[in-house]
Amino acid sequence: MRTLCASTLIGEFFVIGFAGLVAMKSDDLSNTTVWTVCGIGMLLSVLLCGMLTRPGGTALGWALQAALVASGFVVPMMFILGLVFGGLWWASVHYGRKIDEAKARWAAQAATDAPAGG
Repeated sequence: MRTLCASTLIGEFFVIGFAGLVAMKSDDLSNTTVWTVCGIGMLLSVLLCGMLTRPGGTALGWALQAALVASGFVVPMMFILGLVFGGLWWASVHYGRKIDEAKARWAAQAATDAPAGG
């Protein structure tokens, strides 16, 4: 699960950065505000890559997905990209867990099939 989720989060890192470039064109927001918010989002996406195996890591990933969708109020295209990355996050978590379970079954099967004499 970690590999799939981490790759999704790294993709989000870049999307958040590009959204910041678009948001800079808004007359309502200062560049400091844009890059503070985007910087925090980008930092969280990278830090979450290392927290995925810890309790609450997946839940924090879901919170980042919600924030990505909510950023559509500033950059409307982010509604769509947020939903796309939310779907990718769900698929990463769902199929990543299935892959981890299959690997554990294969490892257990290999351990029982191994000759005892070595």
